[in-house]
Amino acid sequence: MIALLTAADVFVPDGDEARRRAQEELSKAEYQAAKPNWFDQLAADVAEWFFGLFAGDGTGAVAPLALTLITIVVVAAVVVALLVWGRPRASRTARGGSDLLGEKNDRSATQLRADAERRARDGDWNGAVVLRFRALARGLLERDLIDPAPGATAQGIAREAAPALPQLTESLHEAATLFDRVRYLGTTASETDYRELAAADERIQATAPRLGADTQAVRA
Repeated sequence: MIALLTAADVFVPDGDEARRRAQEELSKAEYQAAKPNWFDQLAADVAEWFFGLFAGDGTGAVAPLALTLITIVVVAAVVVALLVWGRPRASRTARGGSDLLGEKNDRSATQLRADAERRARDGDWNGAVVLRFRALARGLLERDLIDPAPGATAQGIAREAAPALPQLTESLHEAATLFDRVRYLGTTASETDYRELAAADERIQATAPRLGADTQAVRA
């Protein structure tokens, strides 16, 4: 037989006792571990303030005004960044192996010049001329004086570099013409051709570019 409990057998704590027992229960480690820390509370307060800017109830014109001001600030920051640093461009490392004058390789201008000199020592003037002009073009690219599109020609590279090196416009054109004659027209290069091209390359390396408005437009 199951004994029935009477009302007298049930303990019902009063208000103070119930509060004390609740405090004891909540002070246990498992409850304290689940309690938000100061950082959680700060993040929640910041989020509540930010989203409150856009609340339509009870704020009158504050929400649209805040949205407008934030939009203006963001757009202004982007415009200033573009004016100061220009449009993002691929890094030199990424562009190092790009197609340049119909050939893809990762040789630097220094490496190409060394290869050209080796060809010259072997008396391969055609190979030396082709490699030396590639070195010249790669050097312009490494100095950010040109940003040629895929398939750019030697004459196109010369024209693109001319605004930055106006005093060497003729040398750039002659170097590109020699490259085209040897590379595409089957002209046999001489030692004189190579030495003149190498001298032009050295002058280009030693000349400080003029970074005027025209040059900035080319580089953008």
